[in-house]
Parts: sequence; structure tokens; C-alpha cells
Amino acid sequence: MSEDEKRLEPTVFIDAVPELRRCAAPGSAERERHAVKPRSRASRRRAKRGMKSRRLYARARRLALVALVLGLSAAAACSSKVLMPPRVDLTAQHRVGLVMFTIENAEGSLHELATERFMTHVLGGQPGIEILELGDAQRLLDEIGERELGPRAAQRIGDAYGANAVFFGHLIVSDVKPRGVLAGLQFPRVEANVTVEIRARLLSTESGGTIWSNSARATETVGQIGLAGGVPYFSAEDPNDAYGRLVDHLVYAVTADFRPYWVRQ
Repeated sequence: MSEDEKRLEPTVFIDAVPELRRCAAPGSAERERHAVKPRSRASRRRAKRGMKSRRLYARARRLALVALVLGLSAAAACSSKVLMPPRVDLTAQHRVGLVMFTIENAEGSLHELATERFMTHVLGGQPGIEILELGDAQRLLDEIGERELGPRAAQRIGDAYGANAVFFGHLIVSDVKPRGVLAGLQFPRVEANVTVEIRARLLSTESGGTIWSNSARATETVGQIGLAGGVPYFSAEDPNDAYGRLVDHLVYAVTADFRPYWVRQ
């Protein structure tokens, strides 16, 4: 072949040869490797079956949830609340004496407030009974010639006051943890975490035997409490704000047997 014929040989373009095109185009080999190939008929059928299964599963879950909600609603509609009488009925006693609660490890008016709230809760749950307030425990013991509030004291109270039963109560104060001095005149005023336990019992004035007993314990942050020689002193100044919540929790818990209550049937 002459030199002129070689010069006239047709030019081969890169785009006409696939191998040359892949080498020349940047990233073309990578794109061809990851190109989405058309799925076969079998793969399309499998995908369709999988989508149908997922839809059926989601529908089954929705139906199960609806059935659960309907079942709970039906159960709630069928159940009803019934008011039950108090576990302890005092109407047979008619007249019941109440001695002011005694207190241990503290001074002040905490036991007075507890006695008042106790009477309120018992009367609220037992309409028709009569509660005879007998006052301070020590004064009453001196009056009837007894040394402690027990069976003999209950019998003496029945003879002296005509009560068929009598309540005795006792408060124990412990774990007093001051949190900061506030202000005070006679005693340093503090706010403290206080644990108080209340014990109450009902004795027959005929036999001196115990008819009922219960106890409750609570810990609260109490304000306007004084310390006199390391002994907590509960001031009578506005006790509802100072320690009313503590007393309410205790008395409400200990008098539960004297109130009607609801049960679901």
C-alpha cells in the first residue's frame, strides 16, 4: 500500500467500538455494572406475591387491634361498680368515746389535729353514731383512777360516761431531718422531713376487749416546726399549712375500715 493510500484510510471513531467507548468515558464501566437490568417474569411474580403478603399482614394486624379495642370496651361496659358497706360497722355501738391521741418524741399540737381529723373521718363514714370527746388522756386517767389506756380504763370510761366503746390513739414521731432555719421567736423554726406513725384501736367498754385496730405511717416535709432541746415542737399556728397534709394522709389511711368503698363486678 502506497503512502497516499495509507493517508486516505478511513478514520475509526471511538464511539463506534464499545471497548474503546468504555475505556474513554470516565465512570462508564461503573455505570454499566450497576445498570438496572430488566427483571424476568418469575422475579416479577415473586415481587408481586411479596407485596400481597405484606398487605395481608398489615390488614390482619389492623383487624386484631380493632378486635382488642372492641373486646376491652365490651368488658368495661359489662362491668359495674358496687358500693360496699364499711368493713367495721359502729351503728350497733351507737355512742363511742374518743380520747385525745397521745404523742411520743414530740411536743405541740400534732396529736390534737390528728384527733380532730380522726373524728371527722369516722363520723363521715358512719352516719348515725355519736362520738363523745373525752379530752386529754392524762387528765382522763387521773379522773378514773387508772395509770394507762387499756382494758380497765375502757371499762371505767364505760361506767363513767355511758359509752359502749372507746377509741385510743397514739402518734410516734421519728426520723426528723431539718432542712433549713426559717425564723422564730421562742424556738428556732425549721423545715424538716418528718416520719409519723399513728396507731389507733377501739375497745369495748363492757369487756375491755379490742374490737378494731389499725396503724399507718407516712413521711412528709413539714414547715413551721420548732426544735426545743432537740425535740420537735409542732406549733398550733395554722397547722393546716404547716403539717395538715401529713395528718390527712395518716388519718385517711387508718380510718379506711369505717368508710364505704367501691368494688367492680
